[in-house]
Amino acid sequence: MRTGSEPVTARSALRMRFWLSVWGLIWSTAGTVGFALAGYPGWAAVCGAVLLIVIVDLVIVVRHIRQGPHYQPGRDIPPYEPVHEDRPHRRPGPRPGA
Repeated sequence: MRTGSEPVTARSALRMRFWLSVWGLIWSTAGTVGFALAGYPGWAAVCGAVLLIVIVDLVIVVRHIRQGPHYQPGRDIPPYEPVHEDRPHRRPGPRPGA
């Protein structure tokens, strides 16, 4: 449910996440190849695992970018539940230990 406090023009940081994934793709590929050539198979495997994670993240990000904006409730949907008058209004009391 919406709270009414979200900005009307809120955007996801998908483009930034895309470029960070590309950066991770470059470095994890270089690390995998570099460690494999240097004779460190353990580190090459770690970089290879990071490479797989980066590729999965990149695929998800590209998929979300291609999907475009999703449905958002219109102006006729209230941003929060209406206040029911049968509920008593509570005033916040003093904090414990204050």
